[in-house]
Amino acid sequence: MLNFKAVKDKTITFAELIAGLTPDHLRGLTHEMIDKMQDLIADSIDEDVTFEPVDPDAYDSYAENLDEAELAWNLGHLIVHVTASAEESAALAAELARGVEFHGRSRYEVPWQMVTTIEQCRRRLEESRRMRLASLDMWPDEPYLDNTYKSYAGEINATGRFVLGLRHDFNHLDQITEVVRQAKVERT
Repeated sequence: MLNFKAVKDKTITFAELIAGLTPDHLRGLTHEMIDKMQDLIADSIDEDVTFEPVDPDAYDSYAENLDEAELAWNLGHLIVHVTASAEESAALAAELARGVEFHGRSRYEVPWQMVTTIEQCRRRLEESRRMRLASLDMWPDEPYLDNTYKSYAGEINATGRFVLGLRHDFNHLDQITEVVRQAKVERT
């Protein structure tokens, strides 16, 4: 897995982290991330998906419904959120790689309230894997890696945009782990 902690700790830059990564590397990193999330939920059952965890830090500044801004995210919510973000990054990366100028967000998130079973979570992760990998097949043989835009992570090209999705996944791994832990405690 990429060392996102080193970027957070400022021991390396984001540009240094992604230097030399190819679409084949991004495929491998995608498999690694989806496999990690599948492993985290491997022992979960249906009731874990809708279990309401305790999260004193819960706050979603992007919540469409202000009543849900401080809602602790259940497992279903987390899975649809991370997959939507990474798919957005993958789609935007494919556009950048093909020379399309950055034009803003390109995001759709499955309504989390519709995800109520562990099988739906597993299928959502596998669907996301397929979509992310398919986006890499849209990259030309010689991607336009000089096609960049400015973001919070610095100048971002196609590789960087794709990796931002993996970084977002990484940033939620501990949260997924904690929700799974709390759900298991609750049912035992």
